[in-house]
Amino acid sequence: MELLDKLNWRYAAKAMNGEKVSEEKVDRILEAARLAPTSSGLQPFEIIVVKNQEIKEQIRPIAWNQSVITDCSHLLVFAAWDTYTEDRINYMFDLTNEIRGFKNEGWENYRQMLLNSYPQKDAEENFNHAAKQAYIAFSQAIIAAAYEGVDATPLEGFDPEAVDKILGLREKGLRSAVLLPIGYRKADEDWLVDLVKVRKPMDKLVTVVE
Repeated sequence: MELLDKLNWRYAAKAMNGEKVSEEKVDRILEAARLAPTSSGLQPFEIIVVKNQEIKEQIRPIAWNQSVITDCSHLLVFAAWDTYTEDRINYMFDLTNEIRGFKNEGWENYRQMLLNSYPQKDAEENFNHAAKQAYIAFSQAIIAAAYEGVDATPLEGFDPEAVDKILGLREKGLRSAVLLPIGYRKADEDWLVDLVKVRKPMDKLVTVVE
């Protein structure tokens, strides 16, 4: 119930007050995102944590001039791989073997299956798949922020190419997928703060097949 209470408390803050979120809370939010499930466990994305105010100022105009970009404590940029490569796939499989301390024939066969599949696909198709994985971690970060009592505002309204250029993402083989400013709400300037949360009733959302 505590988690559901937190999720009922959260909303997409439209104004933030500039107060800093403690690094301990930010670390826990990022750890929750790191622990998110992803397809084949590849984690095909990175999270860029923007604390630099000048960089935030550069991003705001190409994000519909939304004030939360500059008034947040930390701006999290979820950046997906631009494509799947042999090196990227092998890194995660080798890391798994190293951490678990053994090799498994079935796991190695699965590695080869992916190597024979993803790198041969169109880069745009691969990016779209990777971006979906980034969204899973993005959602988990939102939940973790709510649990920490931190506001988070999901943002898709921005120019990805411009953000990529500002942060130098393309040179790293990354493309921005979604933004998440985190901070604390400025209630007296936020038109959404006191409005009742509206969601579909359960019977309009969930179908049980028995």
